[in-house]
Amino acid sequence: MNEQRVRDEIERLGPWFHNIHLSNTIQTFPTHHFGDFPRWKWQQLVPHLPADLRNWTVLDIGCNAGFYSFELARRGAKVLGIDSNPHYLAQARWAAVILGLSYTCRFECRQVYDLARMNEQWDIVLFMGVFYHLRYPLLGLDIVAEKVRRYLVFQSAATGETDRSGVPADVNFQTMDELERRSWPRMAFIENTFCYDATNWWIPNRTAVTGMLRSTGMRIEAAIDADTFLCSPDGSKGAREWNRAELLAAAGMCTREP
Repeated sequence: MNEQRVRDEIERLGPWFHNIHLSNTIQTFPTHHFGDFPRWKWQQLVPHLPADLRNWTVLDIGCNAGFYSFELARRGAKVLGIDSNPHYLAQARWAAVILGLSYTCRFECRQVYDLARMNEQWDIVLFMGVFYHLRYPLLGLDIVAEKVRRYLVFQSAATGETDRSGVPADVNFQTMDELERRSWPRMAFIENTFCYDATNWWIPNRTAVTGMLRSTGMRIEAAIDADTFLCSPDGSKGAREWNRAELLAAAGMCTREP
């Protein structure tokens, strides 16, 4: 590895959001404002995933520069990373070559909604740091849930506590005051910007996060931290089953006779 040439390419491909360790001496963003990110996040997740992922497939949604894709590929998985930002994809493809992982990782420019028209499922689906960027978040989550064979790793910026206590089985017109409780599942709409980023649309509270995951047929296996959950399919399709016609129409997959 020609270190100067690699450093020049890092500069050319900047700015970076993932700090990827390309060698013992070269990192893509060593001065990251979140610290050694996302390595410290990965270290929280590691104990919850199998060490040997040979013959497993992974979908990394919103893969950015590919940090998680590379770590999972090192465990033997075959990885597809998708992102809607060509800038990040250029970083990921370049880093994959430098790390010798271009044969086990591929990267494609796709929106999360594009997955509705893909027939594949993946053993592990990473859906981290994307949900609150979606204009149509629950549609995105419903589509993602269809693609999970074994595990979903979900993370979103969120507020409040995860508290289901006292949530009634039903609310009617006489008990609508329940919806005003601070712990009620809800999402805050961002009309302008969040962190000066106009692509941020919704910030859910944590009760809404867990409720929405369950509504898609996901079982929450573990809380990695306050905002990150390891989930598995619970054997149902949740609301995706009884309201499937709406899901298919929203995803542009509904066929109707003229």
